[in-house]
Amino acid sequence: MDNSKLKRRALHLAYFTIIYNLAEGVLSVLAGWLAGNISLIGFGLDSAVESFSAVIIVWRFGKHGVLSQHKEKEVEERALKYIGYTFFILAIYVLFESIKKLYLNEISQPSILGIIIAIASVIVMPTLFYYKYQTGKSLKSRTVIADSKETLACLFLSIALLVGLLLNYLGGIWQADPIIGILISIFLVREGYEILFDEED
Repeated sequence: MDNSKLKRRALHLAYFTIIYNLAEGVLSVLAGWLAGNISLIGFGLDSAVESFSAVIIVWRFGKHGVLSQHKEKEVEERALKYIGYTFFILAIYVLFESIKKLYLNEISQPSILGIIIAIASVIVMPTLFYYKYQTGKSLKSRTVIADSKETLACLFLSIALLVGLLLNYLGGIWQADPIIGILISIFLVREGYEILFDEED
């Protein structure tokens, strides 16, 4: 497959990621708010922020050739820094709410909608990761490969969320919600750190 077709595929995958993650984010936050479930809210906020990673792909390949390579890299790095700081802000919020729920024994309600969202993510993310990673390797694009790793991380996060939601729904273990919330906050910090401080390969 030639480079122009690979770039079109990268764009199409990014468009799908933006639409899917924004829809997933909105539904997760809504489901979390209705059930008082902080892990769902944290997952939804993470999905919304991760869609901006795909926005960078759209910008990079949509504008390719319009800006100089130096200017393109400069703008991309600035956008990535904003995303990195956003992850830290979300991590503080999710961590605070999770600890508060544990301390005050705020019991979250089981969420069927949340379980459906998590299952959908577990099904969609592996395929999306595969195509993104293969496209990035073929293009030799660090940005696309990094975005594919974000998708893979989202898969692991979805599995953790699903386990917590099922424990609450099937076993009434409400503590699983804030505990998964704490794990999500750690994950958010890791993502933010990698974006802000990891050096390019």
